[in-house]
Amino acid sequence: MLKKLAPFFVIVAAGLWALDGIVLRPSLYTLPVTLVVFVESTIVAILLTPFMIKYISKVKELSRADILAFIGVAIAGGAIGTMAITKALFYVNYVNLSIVILIQKLQPVFAITLAAIFLKEKLPNIFFVWGGLAITGAYFMTFGFNLPNLETGDKITLAAIFSLIAALGFGSSTVLSKRALKDTSFELGTYLRFAISSIIMLIIVITSDTLSSITLITTNQIYIFFLIAFTTGGPAIFLYYFGLKRISASVASICELAFPLTAVILEFVLRSNILGPVQWIGAVILFLSILRVTNIQINGNNRVS
Repeated sequence: MLKKLAPFFVIVAAGLWALDGIVLRPSLYTLPVTLVVFVESTIVAILLTPFMIKYISKVKELSRADILAFIGVAIAGGAIGTMAITKALFYVNYVNLSIVILIQKLQPVFAITLAAIFLKEKLPNIFFVWGGLAITGAYFMTFGFNLPNLETGDKITLAAIFSLIAALGFGSSTVLSKRALKDTSFELGTYLRFAISSIIMLIIVITSDTLSSITLITTNQIYIFFLIAFTTGGPAIFLYYFGLKRISASVASICELAFPLTAVILEFVLRSNILGPVQWIGAVILFLSILRVTNIQINGNNRVS
C-alpha cells in the first residue's frame, strides 16, 4: 500500500518546493544567495538534531559508499542545485519565470539518464511515452504555443545558465539520494542531507566572505526562514525521501514535474496570470501523465520493495 502511495509523497514535496519558490523565497531577494542557502540548511539541521540523536549510532554502520553518496547529495542538491535555482529566480526578479521553469523541465532528462547509468534502472518503452508526454504537457502548460520570452533584460542569459545548473544538480541529487537511501532510513537520510549541506555551505559563506551579511537579515526574513524550515524545507524532504525510498529515481523525476504544475497554478492564484485553453490542456496532459508514470514498475539493481 505504501509503495502505491509513495509517488504522491514525491508529488506533494515538489508542490511544496514550488510554494517555496513562488511565495516564500522572493522575500529573501535582498540577501546573498550563499547566505540564504546556508541559513535555511542550518536552521533545519539544528531543529532536527534533538530528534535524530537516537539515529546517530546508525551513522557508524554506513559504508564509505553511503557516506560519499550523502556528501554528493549535499553538494549537488543541497548546495549547487539550491544556490543555482535561487540565483536564477533572483535574476528574473520572480517576474518572468518562463525560462527558469522551462529549463527545470530538463531535470528528469538528467535524472533518468544518470539513473540508467549508475543505478542500472531498466526503463520500459511505455515509460518514455508517458515521460515524454509529461514534459510536453509541462511545456504547453507554461507557454501554450508560444516560445519562452527571452526579452527580459541582460540577466536572462545568466538566469538560463543557473537554471540549467540547477536542473543538472537536482537531477544528480535524485539519483544520489536513491543510492544514499539504499541502506538508510528516510529520517536519517533527511537529517544527513541538511547537516552535511549546512557544513558545506558554512565553508562557502566563509570563503566567499558573505557570512558577515547575516546582520542584514530583517525580522520579517527570520520569520520566512523558519516558515521555510517548517514547511518547504525539512518536511518537504521528509516526504520526498519517504517516497523516493519506495520508487525508482526515474519515476521520482517525473513526479517532480509537479513543481512547474504547482508553480503555474500559484501564478494564477496569486498574480492573476490566467491560463489559456492550450495551457489548461497541457496541465491536464501533465497531470494524467504523472499519474500513469506512478503506476509503471521499473526494474533495477537498487529497486526497493
